[in-house]
Amino acid sequence: MSKVKVLFVCLGNICRSPLAEGIFRQRVEERGLSDRYEIDSCGTAAYHIGKQPDSRSMANAKKNGVLYNHSARQFEVDDFHNFDVILPMDDSNYEDVISLKPRDSRARVVKMRDYDNLGNGSDVPDPYYGGEKGFQEVFDILDRSVNSLIDSLELRIKN
Repeated sequence: MSKVKVLFVCLGNICRSPLAEGIFRQRVEERGLSDRYEIDSCGTAAYHIGKQPDSRSMANAKKNGVLYNHSARQFEVDDFHNFDVILPMDDSNYEDVISLKPRDSRARVVKMRDYDNLGNGSDVPDPYYGGEKGFQEVFDILDRSVNSLIDSLELRIKN
């Protein structure tokens, strides 16, 4: 069985998308499903290429029991051919990703909160300019969304 390749996308790849990647990776491991998934994250902008995730985001994740490491990279057209599911965090990132989608791409592009039963279709807010409360809100949104995403992907794998 080939792996399902999942890519999380935000603007700079230092707050939301690497956190989503870290939560997803941990939840997959907890469920014993690591052999089924290939996971990465990136940003639509080139602001932070090569940088580690935002220290506030990492501290909040650690407080919530999630440890992760990532080096920021920018979204590339090749990602459409290298990933099965691409999950932008907000409308702006969604539009940026869709605008680059080649006609022959079979990748599904779905907003992250389409998997959140408390905010279906809305944006994952960018906590970059906010305080701890904003980072906790983003963690909670992503945690809910990731669990629903895994459930959905597992149903597709079984069917």
